[in-house]
Amino acid sequence: MIQRTNRLRWGLASALSLFVLAGFAQPGKTKVVLYKDRVAAAFDTVDCVKNVIKANPLLFFRGEIPIYYERAITHRLSLEAGVGVTLRNYLALSFTGDDADDFGAGTEIIPRLSFNAGFRYYFVDDLEPQGAYGQITFAHLNYTKDIRMKGPTGELTDQTLRDDRTYNDVRLLFGYQMLGSSSNWLFDVYGGPAFRDRFNVKVEEHLDLTGERPQWAYNVTETKDQTVAFFLGVKVGYGF
Repeated sequence: MIQRTNRLRWGLASALSLFVLAGFAQPGKTKVVLYKDRVAAAFDTVDCVKNVIKANPLLFFRGEIPIYYERAITHRLSLEAGVGVTLRNYLALSFTGDDADDFGAGTEIIPRLSFNAGFRYYFVDDLEPQGAYGQITFAHLNYTKDIRMKGPTGELTDQTLRDDRTYNDVRLLFGYQMLGSSSNWLFDVYGGPAFRDRFNVKVEEHLDLTGERPQWAYNVTETKDQTVAFFLGVKVGYGF
């Protein structure tokens, strides 16, 4: 009887020792779970930055003036949407399919609405929308201009031809967003590829010298295709 009691005590002591060792063997995993739970709970209760208004001043040279709004949904996931207007394009970027607009007389830029929307996932646990991230975005751009036709002597006539470029992008972007240490101002650096579906109505003007006297001629071509575009930029903004 005494021997059986000793065996029982020894078994209970061994089981208790194994339980304690198992608890110490995985301290990191327990801490990670508790830390993530604390961050998720604090996101709903702590007064922190969850909204951001941003602008991208460099896009002005590409003929686009957008304003962005980002809303944090969780401590890692946010929604970013933007709306803007397209104007004169100053850059000829072959890798994005853009052509610079003519500055000559007879070219009238028609402002068009642009928009984009997408989801952003932050790779770090933080109460505020900052750190390294990946983002998938849909964007729509339209550049439109009217080109007045020229007469035999080069004078502008009342006849116009419309040049229209429409781009629909699915963009996969990676970047880093950082809030100021003593203020809510921030910067956002990003870059990445995009799948671009484009429909172009392109007007080409040239001087025809094959006839008895020189005269201006115009070619209008329509193309629809898909290509890959690349983006790199910087946004500045304010969080609240």
